[in-house]
Amino acid sequence: VLNRRCVEAAVMTGLALNCSINKKSLFDRKHYFYADLPAGYQITQQRVPIAVNGSLSYSLCIDNKMSQMVTKTVRIKQIQLEQDSGKSLHDDTRSQTLVDLNRAGVGLMEVVMEPDMCCGEEAAAAVRELQLILQTLGSSQAVMAEGQLRVDANVSVHHPGEPYGVRTEVKNINSIRFLAKAVDYEIQRQIEELENGGTILNETRAFDSKLGCTVPMRDKEGKQDYRFMPEPNLPPLILYDAKSLPANMNHQQVVNIDWIHERLPDLPSVKRAKLVELYGILPEHSFTLLNEDGLTEFFENVVKQTPMKPKKVIGWILNDLLSYLKEHSLTVKESPVSPFLLADLLNLLEKKEISSTAAKQVLAELWKGEGKSPLEIVKEKELELIQDQKELEQICQAVIDGQENEVIMMVLG
Repeated sequence: VLNRRCVEAAVMTGLALNCSINKKSLFDRKHYFYADLPAGYQITQQRVPIAVNGSLSYSLCIDNKMSQMVTKTVRIKQIQLEQDSGKSLHDDTRSQTLVDLNRAGVGLMEVVMEPDMCCGEEAAAAVRELQLILQTLGSSQAVMAEGQLRVDANVSVHHPGEPYGVRTEVKNINSIRFLAKAVDYEIQRQIEELENGGTILNETRAFDSKLGCTVPMRDKEGKQDYRFMPEPNLPPLILYDAKSLPANMNHQQVVNIDWIHERLPDLPSVKRAKLVELYGILPEHSFTLLNEDGLTEFFENVVKQTPMKPKKVIGWILNDLLSYLKEHSLTVKESPVSPFLLADLLNLLEKKEISSTAAKQVLAELWKGEGKSPLEIVKEKELELIQDQKELEQICQAVIDGQENEVIMMVLG
């Protein structure tokens, strides 16, 4: 039975990726035997998928400089609905394979991109942008570590002006960082193989994250006959827009493309533009805010609670707080320094009650998560700035009186 929510999610994703939505799409049965496919076939959309001919714009920095960013576009060939298989777990130590069938039969949406990317960094940036879009739409939670978003990377090399070379497929990559490494490794491996007089096999490979390399899984030399046939249990999928919807049709029984389009939320690109306009921050900072899960909300909560300018707030978050989080491999949501605590600290700094050096000391103490407020730490560590001129003169005089010999030597010198 076709899941209505899967259809709506596919249409929404197609619209967000600038695709043409096919009002009539077809389901096919793809036959093959594998341990994690107990039915012996997979339901897919081989002939007419639900969405085609889209595009995804993404940005990446040049030479790791956030201030130098370029925007690129990858074409979307199609989006198709499929039936997911199970998951094979290979235990090399015991020489056995276990099969997890919990997700077998669950709806799967496959986004097929054209070969418009030329390195691991570009592939990673494109997939990260896709991940943000999926999460914004609610099409998927897209947590790669939990298998909610998986990437198959097809890699081939060629000389400029020549046809694409034989491609290999690196299957089931479950991390954006691993995706970049897998693609770059595979590019270099293929170049070295060809330069040494070898040939590239049309094969499926896996990325070994511990070794940092791709390893062979199975070859594709003998083309498999999947014996595609129309799926007998699912009729053609018919979608409507406002113009084609029959007058007597119950709108709850159909999927209306226009209705979904009207309810699309702001996509990441729009959110970034709004952050720049609203807070006057740099465009590259808006990318960091959105790319780090929960960081936008953290930033906005701090801004609401302090008179400090947003430009200065984001400096503290990106330069100081994020460095702590990355050092301890934590997300913003796991930070012991809450938006409330950081705002309190920045308020002390903005009122000139402490120096920026002292503020960094306080932040280091807050990071320990001992439950103390910034003000309590300031008083405990005696980090307050002294504003009273007479008090400062008394302190200076006390220092001079206590260092009489040094003062005489300086005067004589």
